[in-house]
Amino acid sequence: MANSLKCDLCSKPATVHLTQIVNSKIHKVDLCEACAQAKGVTDPNGFSLADLLLKASLNPETGSDARCESCGFTQQDFKKTGRFGCPACYDHFSAMLEPMLETMHKGNKHTGKVPQRALERKSLYEKLTQLETELEQAIKAERYEDAARCRDEIHRVRQSGVRSSKA
Repeated sequence: MANSLKCDLCSKPATVHLTQIVNSKIHKVDLCEACAQAKGVTDPNGFSLADLLLKASLNPETGSDARCESCGFTQQDFKKTGRFGCPACYDHFSAMLEPMLETMHKGNKHTGKVPQRALERKSLYEKLTQLETELEQAIKAERYEDAARCRDEIHRVRQSGVRSSKA
């Protein structure tokens, strides 16, 4: 018998076999032709491996009849659509979601990417804001030497910002 694997979704004989390696962990999904087409596996733009990998993280102990208290969404609804019904679903289904995200990503918090120049501009802006506040406080308190120091530092920070933006 050449093909003894069953479809993970409907238990028919599987003809499509997908493997994804994330953080040295292998995730395999076996699908029949009909389920593969229904899930968009044959269309790379419509295919979402996340909802297929969900089969590994659906926990019978948590019960697939658990519902989000805000919108009534169930684990089965998430399995079908690959999306949650509302923001509260993320908290309600966190026990199921966190292990799945940790196997797919480096962690379960989104940090995003920030261009280096944007970080530098933000740092300069924060430094200028702090110095301007210190300058105002020094003037109000009539600490003119401190105010002059802050003024000079503001000038240096602005000059370094002009030079780095030209680079």
